[in-house]
Amino acid sequence: MPEQINPLSILYLLLHGAGTAVAVVLCLYLLLCRGKAIAPDITPPARLRRWAAALFGVMALAHVWWILFYTYSDDTRSVIYGLLVAIDCMALPPVFVGTLLNMLQDRRRPLWPIFVVMTPCAVIAVLQTALPDIDLTTPNMIYGLVIAVAFIIYMVVAVRQYGRWLRDNYADLEHKEVWLSLTLLIGLMILLMSFEYTDNYVMSTIAHLIGFPLAGLLLWRVETLQSLSPLPLPAKEENDYRKDQEGEAAKSWSAIGELLAKHCEDAQLYLQQDLTLTQLSTAIGVNHYYLSQYFASQGTSYYAYIHDLRVRHFVARYRELAAAHEPIVAQQLAHECGYHSYSTFSTAFKQRMGQSVTAWMREVEG
Repeated sequence: MPEQINPLSILYLLLHGAGTAVAVVLCLYLLLCRGKAIAPDITPPARLRRWAAALFGVMALAHVWWILFYTYSDDTRSVIYGLLVAIDCMALPPVFVGTLLNMLQDRRRPLWPIFVVMTPCAVIAVLQTALPDIDLTTPNMIYGLVIAVAFIIYMVVAVRQYGRWLRDNYADLEHKEVWLSLTLLIGLMILLMSFEYTDNYVMSTIAHLIGFPLAGLLLWRVETLQSLSPLPLPAKEENDYRKDQEGEAAKSWSAIGELLAKHCEDAQLYLQQDLTLTQLSTAIGVNHYYLSQYFASQGTSYYAYIHDLRVRHFVARYRELAAAHEPIVAQQLAHECGYHSYSTFSTAFKQRMGQSVTAWMREVEG
């Protein structure tokens, strides 16, 4: 803390206190509140709520211990300072990573590597207090930046892989929500680094101001993220599962086509919202691995198959309603065709019809 109080330092303290209060309130809300204030009709992953609560809780504690440190001491060469930096290194990154992985609803990737890679940061922080004549701050900052960049690259690859899995197993998900989750966590990571790597009041004040909308965005993401079930199997389980199925006689492609026609197309199962590849395979009595192989043999995918059926259903229903001169609301009709999101529907429609929904409706009505 500066020796002389000035308006900027007062603003900083007010924002610091407000940030602490917000983090505490959000932590308690996610842990104790049974209902959801933002999206009561959506069931988000319970693990994600717990991890987000842990993230807010750790951030609140970090606010408290740092403000106490700078209130009673500003000796950055003291043992207490080194221990606080070490605690930051070992507490904050794991909850950031855990929250992100749970946004992706991915249990395959363990958290222990993040503890391993952050241990040198904690050790260097403690050594700095024991060896005050040697400047270890710069190497520590460089190492932290390298780890942050490596993590961002790693998660970009992981998110791309997860996005492809979503496309193969879910027909009506906004895939941009996955990238939003990653962007959000990267923003929070940059915010954390700005606190760790600068003692400038202006930069810290800006970081605090940015933190409030990021906290709100994280809460919105936690409340509105749809729980996906089943989760992708770990690689070993998936391989074992496929090996178990190799002993069973696979149904012929034509037989699978007939089952799809009977139990999905004729029964209009494709109109069911949130229909997954696994649910479809269960409904027609075919292993989901063979079913995905069937779609591949037909030059398509589950994602494309479901969208084709839904768009055709929309076209038929729209023409039927138009011929009967009944009022038509495109968004409502898209919802009846199995779509949660109208933007997902409009994208699928344009890909298959070669024009926008609005342009096509004008042609039909003209």
